[in-house]
Amino acid sequence: MSDYQKNQNIHVALVGYGLAGSAFHAPVIEEVESLTLSAIVSSRKNEISSRYPNVKVLADVDAVLKDDQIDLVVIATPTDTHYALAKAALMADKHVVVDKPFVITKEEALELKEIAQLKDKKLSVYQNRRFDGDFMTVKTLLDNNALGEIYTFESHFDRFRPHVDLQKWREQDKPGSGVLYDLGAHLIDQAMVLFGKPHWIIADVAKTREGAKVDDYFHIVLGYNDLRVILHSASVVKASMPRFTVHGDKGSFVKYGLDPQEERLKQGEKPSDALGIEKSTQYGIKTDIDGKEQKVATIAGDYRIYYNQIANAILTNSPLPVTPEEAVGLIEMIEMCIKSSEIGKKLYA
Repeated sequence: MSDYQKNQNIHVALVGYGLAGSAFHAPVIEEVESLTLSAIVSSRKNEISSRYPNVKVLADVDAVLKDDQIDLVVIATPTDTHYALAKAALMADKHVVVDKPFVITKEEALELKEIAQLKDKKLSVYQNRRFDGDFMTVKTLLDNNALGEIYTFESHFDRFRPHVDLQKWREQDKPGSGVLYDLGAHLIDQAMVLFGKPHWIIADVAKTREGAKVDDYFHIVLGYNDLRVILHSASVVKASMPRFTVHGDKGSFVKYGLDPQEERLKQGEKPSDALGIEKSTQYGIKTDIDGKEQKVATIAGDYRIYYNQIANAILTNSPLPVTPEEAVGLIEMIEMCIKSSEIGKKLYA
């Protein structure tokens, strides 16, 4: 029995301290009782030490891989580095969490899944937006059949970023950059959580802004018998668009606004029970078959749920919050979107 199983303490090393590492991983890991953030691999030593004085700051990942005290490696680096870092961590007998998107190709995803099985290590992808309050609310409505049989599900994640910023790696012409791998990874994952793998897919993935090096727009339609799932993101949208629009034979649900956790984490707030609570003005509206409208209180989102489930999976072999099989399936869908857009045709899954 390993030390962390004896004392219920899992030592975590975070690789990368950009936006993902500093806002979405480090503060969330810190608030999970069974996890101890022991090391961060980054060049931002002074900034990290002032916020996490008890955490070692290391210059490269090799020191983490050689450290027998590290149980779990969390990878929060640019997408084109995920595969090599995750493979090295698994080969060093570490459990691994990779920030979304998992990797770039299905072949890479399958190889990592096989290595994790061979090494008997946990491997998961940080799909934190499964734990956004708006998505949790939509899922609860569907689970409770509150809208009946669903015929149309539309999910938007639009931004107003009219100018290309090539200082940001997601805007640079590198594998895994662009909005499809970034936001598309969230929207496709959420759709597959709700409805499973589609029968077919058709996608338009494009560069729309002047000087864009990678895609900044996508419009995806997933087909499921009578259900159509529409996933959309554009980079030059100033007006507020609904985050979710759901239509069923018992009514409709429309929800504006984004889960507040991201902005609050960026501002340095710590994860808490209150962090994901929305104002009542942000609640979605359910319209029944008689046309009566009713506000639906948004469930409080909580990214800590993901890392609590990771800790439990390591300690008790309970289910992972995101499985390797789900991670492989998502990358397959992203590759299908790219191919569909290139050939201008519907592809069958």
